[in-house]
Amino acid sequence: MIDVIIKTFKELSIQELYDLLQLRSEVFVVEQDCVYQDIDGKDQKALHILGFKNGKVVAYTRVFKPGDYFKETSIGRVVVQENERQHKYGYDIMNASIKAIKIHYNSTEIRISAQTHLKRFYNNLDFTGVGEEYLEDGIPHINMVYTK
Repeated sequence: MIDVIIKTFKELSIQELYDLLQLRSEVFVVEQDCVYQDIDGKDQKALHILGFKNGKVVAYTRVFKPGDYFKETSIGRVVVQENERQHKYGYDIMNASIKAIKIHYNSTEIRISAQTHLKRFYNNLDFTGVGEEYLEDGIPHINMVYTK
């Protein structure tokens, strides 16, 4: 089990910011061999959902209120450290993110831009694909909406 904390950008410590950016870079840039601008100027608007195991960030998402990313609330930068994925922390961090949206934004309308190969994972969390697949930073994606 991971310990989850939720912080605004200004509430993040320098170490937490460094750790979450390092995890995002480790997975999205290095593991997925994808050159893209991760630091996109949107972190300042997001709520940051950090999953800790033994004091180390091993899972993370950022969530946005309606209009800050999509028309609906949204979850992005969903990431779990590669050597921790067998523990299913992706479900823990996503469930915490959905709960955070319900509490902080009083919403159940959630849209994500999901990597297509993770569609079943998101289906298990009650997300449904909408529209056609598209390429984002060279990786197939699909829009999905939360249906609960």
